[in-house]
Amino acid sequence: MVDLAGTWRFTALEGAQVEGRRRATPWLTFDGDGQVFGLAGVNRVRGTWELDGDTLTFGPVVSTLMAGPPDAMACEQQVLRLLGEPVTVSAPDDDTLVLDGIAPARLVRDPHAADQRV
Repeated sequence: MVDLAGTWRFTALEGAQVEGRRRATPWLTFDGDGQVFGLAGVNRVRGTWELDGDTLTFGPVVSTLMAGPPDAMACEQQVLRLLGEPVTVSAPDDDTLVLDGIAPARLVRDPHAADQRV
């Protein structure tokens, strides 16, 4: 089973540029108690997660409601789409996650991703 605990920074997300002029690169932190929180591009997100085999499902996810630059908002919409549907998760190595679903993504373990200025 994949170990999700920790903070993960998006490096690729179908339909969005994850790095650029936006305030910060999107990231997610998975707590061992089934809580997830992070940054979707402009807004903070928080919710629940459950891993059953290789299927990762996010529970209700809430976010703040700030507006941002168009490219950051487009990225955020893709992150929120990803969090809205079950995804298949795999880990090619201990520091990489691949989420295959409505908006396939690649994330890397980055304990400092949450330190970015928003």
